[in-house]
Amino acid sequence: MAPSEVGTLYLGPLLGVIFDLDGTLVESAHDYLRMRREIIRIAEAHGVMPGHLSAREPIPKIMDSALSELSLGGLPEGDRFRFESEANDTVDRIELEALPRTRAQPGAIPLLRSLTGRGFRLGILTRSSEVFCRAALQKTGLKEFFPYLRTRSSPGPAKPSPESLLLLLKEMGVPLDRAVFVGDHPFDGECATRARVRFLGVTPPGPPESDLSERLKKAGALAVAANLEGIGRVLGLGANELPVPRVGS
Repeated sequence: MAPSEVGTLYLGPLLGVIFDLDGTLVESAHDYLRMRREIIRIAEAHGVMPGHLSAREPIPKIMDSALSELSLGGLPEGDRFRFESEANDTVDRIELEALPRTRAQPGAIPLLRSLTGRGFRLGILTRSSEVFCRAALQKTGLKEFFPYLRTRSSPGPAKPSPESLLLLLKEMGVPLDRAVFVGDHPFDGECATRARVRFLGVTPPGPPESDLSERLKKAGALAVAANLEGIGRVLGLGANELPVPRVGS
C-alpha cells in the first residue's frame, strides 16, 4: 500500500498513541550528518580506529559500534562513559542550534486536538534530548498535548530499545495491545515490533525517499500514510481491526 493509498482502518480498543518527534510531529532540519561526523571524531579520539565508523550509518548504530570497539579494546568503563557523555553533549548542542528552525508538521495540531478530545492518552518517544524535546513542543504549540514523554536523556535504555517504549507505556498506564506507535523511521518500527506494539509509518513532507514506504513496511508498519492527516484517517474510522504484530513476523 503506497502512502497515498492508505484508507481508513480501525485500531481497537485503542487507548494510547505514542509519537516519534522529529520528522513525525515536527520538522527541525537537524544537521544529522554533522552529528554523525562529530561522534566519529570523538570516538576516534577515544581509541576507535580511523575508518571503522561510517557517517552513513544512523547515530544509534555508530554509538553501539564505537562502544563495542572501545570495550573490546580494553578501554576502562569510566572512559567509555566519558565518551558517551562527550558525544551526547555534542549532539545536544547541535540539536539546539536547530530550534529556531523547528516547526510543527502540517496537520499536527488538528490531529492531536482530535485524539485528545476523544480521550486518547498521548505520549512521545524520541531520541532527542529532554531539553530539545520540551523546547520544540513549546515552540510549536504541541506541549499541551503530551503529559508523557521519554527522550534519550531519560533514565534507562533509549529508542530503538523496546524497553524504552515499554517503560513509557507503563507510565501512561496503557496495555501493549491497546497502544500504537507512529513514526517516520525504520528504527521506530523496529522498536515497536520488538515491544509487540502496533506501528504506523508516516513519510515526512519534502523530497520523498523513494523506498521509505517499503522500508517502513519491512520494519513492521501495518499501514504507511503520506502525512498526519492520513494517520488521522487510519486511527479514526473504519471497521477493520489491525492485529498486534508478532515478533519476527
